[in-house]
Amino acid sequence: MIEYRIDRRTGVATYLQIVQQTKQALRLGLLEPGDQLPTAREVVEATAVNPNTVLKAYRELEREGLVEARRGLGTFVRKSPRTPAAATRAPFADELTDWMRRARAAGLDREDVAALFGSALEQEFTEGEQ
Repeated sequence: MIEYRIDRRTGVATYLQIVQQTKQALRLGLLEPGDQLPTAREVVEATAVNPNTVLKAYRELEREGLVEARRGLGTFVRKSPRTPAAATRAPFADELTDWMRRARAAGLDREDVAALFGSALEQEFTEGEQ
């Protein structure tokens, strides 16, 4: 089951962090169709966020067709975003992990790595869309 981690320093709305983490878990195969998401109460207890925030995130995921609420049962994964198979992603994950280890060994902190990665991601995918 997914465990949400809320970072109040990012400036990203809490409900969006829940949405993003759920989508990431789906892309990585940590959540699959049929899996149940934690209840709003479980998320509130683990993260100390407002229950309405969790429900807002779950409604957004439902609006996107990724999950469905089953009255009295909970919220379940309906489908995953289309992504390449895990075997296709694995070499990239290994290379990225290796890169992050080297960056950390060179003295970069989490924010430095995030800034570099975000910049490269934005540059590559913005240029690729043009």
